[in-house]
Amino acid sequence: MNRSHTVQPLVLGIESSCDETGVGIVRGTTLLTNTVSSSMDEHVRFGGVIPEIASRAHLDAFVPTLQEALHEAGVTLDDIDAIAVTSGPGLAGALMVGVCAAKALSVATGKPLYAINHLVAHVGVALLDGGPGAAGGTGGPGSGGRLPENLGALLVSGGHTEILRIRSITDDVEMLGSTIDDAAGEAYDKVARLLGLGYPGGPAIDKLAKEGNAKAIRFPRGLTQPKYMGTTEEPGPHRYDWSFSGLKTAVARCVEQFEARGEDVPVADIAAAFQEAVVDVITSKAVLACNENGITDLLLGGGVAANSRLRELTGQRCSSAGITLHVPPLPLCTDNGAMVAALGSQLIMAGIAPSGVAFAPDSSLPVTTVSV
Repeated sequence: MNRSHTVQPLVLGIESSCDETGVGIVRGTTLLTNTVSSSMDEHVRFGGVIPEIASRAHLDAFVPTLQEALHEAGVTLDDIDAIAVTSGPGLAGALMVGVCAAKALSVATGKPLYAINHLVAHVGVALLDGGPGAAGGTGGPGSGGRLPENLGALLVSGGHTEILRIRSITDDVEMLGSTIDDAAGEAYDKVARLLGLGYPGGPAIDKLAKEGNAKAIRFPRGLTQPKYMGTTEEPGPHRYDWSFSGLKTAVARCVEQFEARGEDVPVADIAAAFQEAVVDVITSKAVLACNENGITDLLLGGGVAANSRLRELTGQRCSSAGITLHVPPLPLCTDNGAMVAALGSQLIMAGIAPSGVAFAPDSSLPVTTVSV
């Protein structure tokens, strides 16, 4: 690595954990480019992501996406100081494509390679200049390339729903709570299929919910019973955890009951009531986790962070609890290479050694492992 660049390293980030092929380039904390190629359209007819199709799409898209990113950033591979790649968690085959591409580039160019955690990378966008802005305001939590001391992250996507405590983005990340079954985005896709709304379900339900009455039907909020929640003094086994599989089943039974009576299914009301159940339990448990763990700043990330009701209710409840909410621009909420490069840059500036090329992708990489 060029030592003159280590203060503000030029890092190439590669993301391929699901259906987005992302290549981002940052210099220190400055975002130069964030180029993404999505294979979502190829999965529509299946109603969800098909791992084999996603993997093949990554193979087809990687070189053009890399070339576009280098062109947009105005740099060459020779200029790059280091390469960072998502090594997990994610779809095994999709991860393999990105990791193999990154290893090939590292060997061919002699650049050091960092294998990083996809989930922690979502927090990395908070450090990019001009990146996250506080909801309803401007400026991000990572102003000046630093994170707040008492930072939490609420990550909500098609594959993940969790609340994290970030003491140090390079070596001290703790999982406070997560879903024990479906992720929120996965529940949206399955319910959208039940309602005949197609894939992806999140945007369709969010749009239709605005026409419905969220109070028309009361759907369950999973893991909110006292036996799961416990008390502050004696926390229950799932105090900060979520479950959406029961909610999905409740929606299915509701639709069946309307159809059995020969009545029209009130799709807009069901969509609104389902969405309210999801965002209500996500935000209430996230704020509870923040209050009980001394978290004063919360970053909202992941693809479902684009949901208008989630953003609205999270903002309201954080404001009431005295928590500062930060929401990245939408292109940086979804999976992308910029977040990978941003975390890689932090690892370099912290003096952490590169991973080399002997590591293997890990589809279930724990969030406590920031870099392999």
